[in-house]
Amino acid sequence: MNVELITIGDELLIGQVIDTNSAWMGKALNDLGFEVNRITSVRDTKDAITSSLKEAMDRVDVVLLTGGLGPTNDDITKHTLAEFFNTKLVFNEQIYEDVCGFLKGRVATINELNRMQAYVPESCVPIRNTVGTAPIMWFRIGQKVVVSMPGVPSEMKTTMTSDVLPRLKELFPTGHIIHQTILVHSLGESTLAELIADWEGALPSFISLAYLPSPGLVRLRLTARVAHEAEGRRAIAAAVDGLYPLIGTHIYGQDDQRPEELVALLMKQKQLTLAVAESCTGGLLGHLITSLPGSSSFFKGGVVAYANSVKEDLLGVDAKDLLTYGAVSQQVVEQMAKGVRQRLKCDYAIATSGIAGPDGGTEEKPVGTVWIAICGPNGVLSKRHFFGAIRERNIQRAASTALIELLTLVKSD
Repeated sequence: MNVELITIGDELLIGQVIDTNSAWMGKALNDLGFEVNRITSVRDTKDAITSSLKEAMDRVDVVLLTGGLGPTNDDITKHTLAEFFNTKLVFNEQIYEDVCGFLKGRVATINELNRMQAYVPESCVPIRNTVGTAPIMWFRIGQKVVVSMPGVPSEMKTTMTSDVLPRLKELFPTGHIIHQTILVHSLGESTLAELIADWEGALPSFISLAYLPSPGLVRLRLTARVAHEAEGRRAIAAAVDGLYPLIGTHIYGQDDQRPEELVALLMKQKQLTLAVAESCTGGLLGHLITSLPGSSSFFKGGVVAYANSVKEDLLGVDAKDLLTYGAVSQQVVEQMAKGVRQRLKCDYAIATSGIAGPDGGTEEKPVGTVWIAICGPNGVLSKRHFFGAIRERNIQRAASTALIELLTLVKSD
């Protein structure tokens, strides 16, 4: 069963507000077996709303709209829908009671704009909004369904979860859509595609594969569309098993787990501690780790040693090595890792030093050159990387690569 989403609001089109509603709705619908066919964002105008709605209804049986249901004059969705479905707005006593109940204690008096929220198209089935004032409107036109919901994410999510999704599932029985994501590092998208070409060609016809690249990483998403869930899960599990002999050394996780989450899980399981010494990543490693609840159980802390004097004074890096080899070097990054491990008394330590750019590169050390070192109970390992010319991407890749290299080392120690 295909669904289309229409988000309404000039703020979405000028970049003032990011459309998080569609992402949430897409996942929630997909989890129930509905395919999102298209997502459209339109202006707060009658022509834009009606033309996009008409086109969507020509393509699919379910259209979900969000936005344009506030009490002010710029919110015209309700009036536009009444005209589109050739009906009139009528006062709904239950909605008015809900509006009054919601606003009690929030406003001194219920004004006319608040009262107007209780008017809905006569042909719709109103759904109560328990966390706001804008009514949810359910239209049934033959075999097609159109639902208009508020654009406020908390209101949309509440009504989708409590009412809209259950009603859609009851009306439109669906099959199962099963996703499995494999997380791959240190392989470019084209290289990865070549390595697994035969495996991909042998996938069952009901399983599709998508490549989702990001800096330094590729997510492989397998999707099975089946009538029976168990059948799809068995088929995907068999397909994943076939990947490991081909690229197993480059697989660091599955699903949507981030490298820092996998590091945290491993550190806790093995009861190990960690510290970081950062130059080019500028504290991003520490931020990623401490963004996780419970990170204090394994993370000792870190030093952002951006200046050479800090590398010397706080981490014990040899001034002669800094002068001879430069801050971006194997000698220096290894000393950074050893120094922070010793000073913070931890099991493992990560150090990063590089040229993030856009300036500072040389022929010998171009922008994007990054050294990563990891010091553990069995010594220190370091590796040089070349990440490219974009500063933000270099910093992100250095941080994610360092975490993945730590994962690999800790698992092998």
